[in-house]
Amino acid sequence: MAIRPRAVEGLAALTRQAATDLPYAAAVSASAGCCRICGTELRRSFVDLGSTPLANSFVTPAQAVIGLDRPWKLHVYVCEVCLLTQLGTVIPAEGIFADYAYLSSYSSSWVAHARRYAEAMIHRFRLHEDSLVIEVASNDGYLLQNFVAAGIPALGIEPAANVAEIAQNRGVPTEVAFFGADTARALADRGLRADLLVANNVLAHVPDVVGFIKGVAIVLAQDGVATFEFPHLLRLIEDVQFDTIYHEHYSYFTLLVVERLLRSAGLRAFDVEQLPTHGGSLRVFACHAAAGFAEQLGVATVRKAERQAQLDRPEGYAGFAPRVARVQQEFRAFLAAEHAARRRVAGYGAAAKGSTLLNTCRVTEAEMLFVVDRNPAKQFKLMPGCHIPILPPEEMLREKPETIVILPWNLADEIAAELAPLREAGTRLWVAIPELRQV
Repeated sequence: MAIRPRAVEGLAALTRQAATDLPYAAAVSASAGCCRICGTELRRSFVDLGSTPLANSFVTPAQAVIGLDRPWKLHVYVCEVCLLTQLGTVIPAEGIFADYAYLSSYSSSWVAHARRYAEAMIHRFRLHEDSLVIEVASNDGYLLQNFVAAGIPALGIEPAANVAEIAQNRGVPTEVAFFGADTARALADRGLRADLLVANNVLAHVPDVVGFIKGVAIVLAQDGVATFEFPHLLRLIEDVQFDTIYHEHYSYFTLLVVERLLRSAGLRAFDVEQLPTHGGSLRVFACHAAAGFAEQLGVATVRKAERQAQLDRPEGYAGFAPRVARVQQEFRAFLAAEHAARRRVAGYGAAAKGSTLLNTCRVTEAEMLFVVDRNPAKQFKLMPGCHIPILPPEEMLREKPETIVILPWNLADEIAAELAPLREAGTRLWVAIPELRQV
């Protein structure tokens, strides 16, 4: 097949580089043993996905040879007391986020989502030039740039120095730090209190969620608002979204668990919005317990849905693993059928969820020739574990594979529009989750 020489040619230059150590290679995996909220021993299994590499541990061929994308146990448990759903093996955050490959700005739909969020928060909470917006895990400034453009002071807290530099170059003030109680106290000691604290899609990435929420309470102004967006565990279960499970996601949340966390720090939820992002997310609005925000209907609506799904008791989390196995078997059978029909299969999007899908389904380069991605930091490297080459999107148009699997299925519409010329020429576009279907 024509792709192989080009892929090898592009990657071969990288093999000549000296294999250098990577932050995640030195990470020490330690069994959590006990719940990270209440300390209860973890005994109830939610799903065991075996062992996989870190989802964003993209490697050069030389680094792959010496095993810098080694696998770690990926087993999720449910605490039988507080019901936090969490990994039983924890990779230190410094080994994952100190140098990070994910950049939010490469998804146009996500950038648009951030812009709408900023506009809504400015209007709803009457933010102005004397307000302060702080975003935790602010990535490359994709969200805060909207507040800066509106003349509202903003500060990003981002642990990845390489990503923070991109934000700073965009004019978004950003400090390199992991957020927690100590970081929050340091900010408060400098007189910085957030009128709006943004913690969107970060809760799952925090090992010490209790310390994180305490930090929010410390740095949040007396009448300030904190918003938390996170994939809703209810949707993960309903739609078998097991590919959103990877080592960067230490925990998986319901509103009931988040409310427990908020109360532990003297905070409360006063509104909840249900969002379509990431296959179904919640946006929780929180404030200090004594603040004057009245509780809105959205809170009771989501509480009721979770209780109806029995997510307020350990038994409600049973039966997920067999459903995951069925999805994996269906995808394996699909790839086998494509191979038998001599149809070339490629992937679009070197996303973390794609890494989980490919590795837990044991997909090889013989079954998926390559994956394309718009992020130059990922191009001409290998998908972790399965070592499928990652190439620029132009390769897809050049090679015209008969079948494309869209790995970040939550962006399927956006990606399908980009691939419209190929689809019109006969290429079939598929997603594997929540069920195998043609787009």
